[in-house]
Amino acid sequence: MTKTVIQHVLSRLHDIGITDVFGVPGDYSFPVNDAICNDPDIRWIGCCNELNAAYAADGYARVKGVAALCTTYGVGELSAINGVAGSYAEHLPVFHLVGTPNISTQAARALMHHTLGNGEYDLFRRMSEPVVCAHAVMTPQNVAYETERLIAEALYHRRPVYMAFPADLANQPVLGEAKPISQPLSDVASLGAATDAIAEALGSAASACVLPGILVARAGLQPVMRSVIDSSGLPFATMFMAKSVLDERHPGYVGMYDGALMNEKVRVFVEGCDLVLNVGSPLTDFNTGAFTSRLDPAKTISIGHHRTQVNGKVYPNVEMGDVLAALARLLPRRNWKKPVAQPLGVQDGSGKDAITAERLYPRWENFLQPNDILIAETGTVSMGLGFALMPAGSRFHNQTLWGSIGWATPAAFGAAVAAPGQRVVLVTGDGSHQFTVQEISQFARLGIKPVIFVLNNNGYLIERLLCKDPEIAYNDIAPWHYAELPRAFGCDDWITARVTNCGELDYALALAARTDVGVYIEVVTDAYAASPLALKLHDAVKTLYKA
Repeated sequence: MTKTVIQHVLSRLHDIGITDVFGVPGDYSFPVNDAICNDPDIRWIGCCNELNAAYAADGYARVKGVAALCTTYGVGELSAINGVAGSYAEHLPVFHLVGTPNISTQAARALMHHTLGNGEYDLFRRMSEPVVCAHAVMTPQNVAYETERLIAEALYHRRPVYMAFPADLANQPVLGEAKPISQPLSDVASLGAATDAIAEALGSAASACVLPGILVARAGLQPVMRSVIDSSGLPFATMFMAKSVLDERHPGYVGMYDGALMNEKVRVFVEGCDLVLNVGSPLTDFNTGAFTSRLDPAKTISIGHHRTQVNGKVYPNVEMGDVLAALARLLPRRNWKKPVAQPLGVQDGSGKDAITAERLYPRWENFLQPNDILIAETGTVSMGLGFALMPAGSRFHNQTLWGSIGWATPAAFGAAVAAPGQRVVLVTGDGSHQFTVQEISQFARLGIKPVIFVLNNNGYLIERLLCKDPEIAYNDIAPWHYAELPRAFGCDDWITARVTNCGELDYALALAARTDVGVYIEVVTDAYAASPLALKLHDAVKTLYKA
């Protein structure tokens, strides 16, 4: 039987690994919504609002590699656009399915609801253009080709794409067919020259290390990246955005490299190496410790997503995966010198001792278990947990570049949907949690049992540390009773607690570690209980405000 336009798209999305679509329904998108709900291979995941749905799709894509989001025209897609922008910035292929008014309505320039009342119907798609790598209006005539093109674009760039479905065309039968578009292959000569140049440079280096970056994870290249490490014996560090891209319990791991701000031993080692292989790690502000890193370009080899640079020479049309596979075969094993990665430190304090940053973050580090998925909100919590030594098989996720506060709660939900067999641990700040807190209701709705920690430090601590006047009114937030929220959101059987000292925290952590229900713990600290990196960032920027 011939598929309809939307059925064809859903079938192909399922082929590439998408089994859930996050979204909020709307009248223009009803044909798309109906098709998702009636598809035996796809599950509709309704969210509390479109922004949350976009964040959830972002979290899902971090685990599964791809995700889908569905919104209605205008009001829905614009509510989601911030979340889509985050996925664009952080190289996540999210397929944004947008239901739009009928073609005849658009042609008549009718003054319909959810429009600006000016008869223009292409405005919102154009607004999305900067945050997607490709877009198309799906019709019976073009859907076969455009679906393959958009899949190819999304996977090549690892970024979102926009798919519009006019309501009167979504259920029309597909006309024509198209074969999947293959991802590009490396130029053989360029690949050989690049890998030979890398091998030669490493052969003459007395010391070297690898910085495996976020693009290794986004392209699903962790296995081949580890093969390079295992076969060559090369040590590796990670920058903030790529934390845990490889197992941090691997003997080759030396720790987090964050420029001059943190981990001085790691900085001395990385910057002192004769050669550094940067494999898909962008030199952003947070990755470089507020641009305090000092990586000598003459000693740095950059293996990018689709090109490689060695000794100032660029080798184009070279795919990262092909370079890594060749290096795994080519590089001889050596006993490279390296430091040993260190945990956060001793877990001290007990009883009625206050919960300070020095006492809190080692406890969270020790709480984590192998194969956990840790979602850490932008701000002081991620800056503290970023330097925890993760257990074997666990992953750390943070929206490091886009940094939209409120991302973590829905992203944790999306990650949990993508990995039903793994424990999801969400750590978020009180200010961030207030943006998107209602999405915890979706965990209970689907029977998902996360562990959620809300750090209650009475406001936007990271903003207090970065702004000129920490006590200014815009850093204050409403004083919520956080531990009472899960019941209001339908999480009836969850364990909830509000902890204000080390003894209460230790009891709650022990309970959370052995329970089989959802857990929600409000952790109360002083307003200025900041992680070390947050304090270092404060020191780095305070000169901006000197008179």
